[in-house]
Amino acid sequence: MNMASIDIDIAYIEKLAELLERTGLTEIEIGQGETRLRVARQLQARLEYAPPPPAPPAAAAEAPAPPPVAETAPPPGDAGAVTAPMVGTVYLAPEPGADPFVRVGDRVQEGQTLLIIEAMKVMNTIRAPRAGVVTRILVENAQPVEFGEPLLVIE
Repeated sequence: MNMASIDIDIAYIEKLAELLERTGLTEIEIGQGETRLRVARQLQARLEYAPPPPAPPAAAAEAPAPPPVAETAPPPGDAGAVTAPMVGTVYLAPEPGADPFVRVGDRVQEGQTLLIIEAMKVMNTIRAPRAGVVTRILVENAQPVEFGEPLLVIE
């Protein structure tokens, strides 16, 4: 195919690139007839290393202190807690400036979107495991979360 015969709309390609950035996708491919257009971006891996904490003194081993309990964590055995299924960054709204998916006091249905966790540039929708009322939201928008960390409580 002769490149001179392709009519390129640079503004359209820029819009596709913006869509990639906004959605976190890595590539979009579209076609019309025999013409195909693929817009892709490369992701840069970022590795972070935190040195291990220093070993506690030998005297501390004799009388271990119980682990601190976070004030925002639900009480042990709270069956209504929805926990993080992965490590990532939590987002309470579909995009910056938008209304949150849920607020305290909202009634939710099973399968309803509660929030998003971004992990490795992939947006993962976290859905309600059951119907109920959101009684507490235990995380802030754009907060890093760990696997198993309580996110919110549905009662």
